[in-house]
Amino acid sequence: MATMIEENGPSTHGQSELSSSSSRARQKLESLLNKNMRIRMTDGRTLVGLFLCTDRDCNVILGSAQEFLKSSDSFSQGEPRVLGLAMIPGHHVVSIKVESDSLADTQGFGGSH
Repeated sequence: MATMIEENGPSTHGQSELSSSSSRARQKLESLLNKNMRIRMTDGRTLVGLFLCTDRDCNVILGSAQEFLKSSDSFSQGEPRVLGLAMIPGHHVVSIKVESDSLADTQGFGGSH
């Protein structure tokens, strides 16, 4: 008797709710690609840059990133430090905010410009 092996792994019958939820989460993340994000870190620094990717450990890659020091530092009033491409470990992320100008672009995605 032959055993049938599915090419894409085991059968996922009964997991449609789970796949639907993960599909919505994936769509949400994809909608945030190339949007400006502000990431606050555990040491008080803030990085601002374009959201390029993430992984299952919540590490984040920002492009054209700039670093802003916490407000208690004497250098905080100066120019931000340009980092370029930056990887932020997920365990150092305190909060992530999408910049309002990027958010407006996302909301107006379907309309005429």
